Amino acid sequence: MQENNQKNISRCDLDAIVSELRLLRNKSLQRRQREGRPTKLPSRKALIDVLEKLSAALFPNRLGSGELTDESIDYFVGHTLDAALRALCEQVRRECCFKAEQNGNVVSECNQQADSIKRDFAAQLPAIRALLDEDLMAAYEGDPAAASPDEVLVCYPGMTAIIYHRIAHVLHSLGAPLVARMIADISHSVTGIDIHPGARIGPSFFIDHGTGVVIGETAIIGRHVRLYQAVTLGAKRFPKDADGTLIKGNDRHPIVEDDVVIYAGATILGRVTIGQGSTIGGNVWLTHSVPPGSIITQPQAHSEALSGGAATQQEGAYNSH
Repeated sequence: MQENNQKNISRCDLDAIVSELRLLRNKSLQRRQREGRPTKLPSRKALIDVLEKLSAALFPNRLGSGELTDESIDYFVGHTLDAALRALCEQVRRECCFKAEQNGNVVSECNQQADSIKRDFAAQLPAIRALLDEDLMAAYEGDPAAASPDEVLVCYPGMTAIIYHRIAHVLHSLGAPLVARMIADISHSVTGIDIHPGARIGPSFFIDHGTGVVIGETAIIGRHVRLYQAVTLGAKRFPKDADGTLIKGNDRHPIVEDDVVIYAGATILGRVTIGQGSTIGGNVWLTHSVPPGSIITQPQAHSEALSGGAATQQEGAYNSH
């Protein structure tokens, strides 16, 4: 009898908590000027499966089935890609409906919008694969520890991060920024590398080791660029409008030109340009542009531009993506 009473008391407590949570949820919806049940957001779990399928379709022999033959590989790619694109279309549709609800637009057009994004994304998959081949060779040729390109593909977190980024960046540019951000967050969780899907990254990009790398939304990276772990390409400051609201969408992250190497722990902030062929040393804190061919080091809280022969005191700043 005592045991039953304890169960009943626990159930009463649980009902009260559920009721309280409902009231708080309804108040939150009212504050955001929404009525009824909110539109579903894209599913993180579904997008993880989409990424696995897209990766398998792009690299079937290494990231797909281990039992493929010359006769079966095209069937596998077609079947896997069809399933991935169908699932991706549903997640994009959810995003379109969510945005339509927020903006007071017609939700009935979401299916057509999602299907259009899906078709445009699918058409760019060969170009994505071509870019990834260049990234793969850059990693293999740039790392003496890499025994083969296959090892890079299946073992290097930097390669996983760039595969996911190439996918996310296309979706971001096609009008699915929320799905793209969720893919970027999945990549961050898996690899420890945080790349905003809006960042524009050229071919032959290599992230060595990678943990702690942060690349902001408006960063532009050229060809044959190599980053090491804990590098930040971030924003220096966040301007506000007259009402004190952050101004969003402005160019606030670095431009890194071709053939630049940035070593571990370097922090580069603001809309500055790192000139072609420059080398940025480890733990440098840099908030101004440097000309092509510069070698920047930071022996004692200073950055010495060896190409110019002058030491430069770095101004205080904070980093963010």
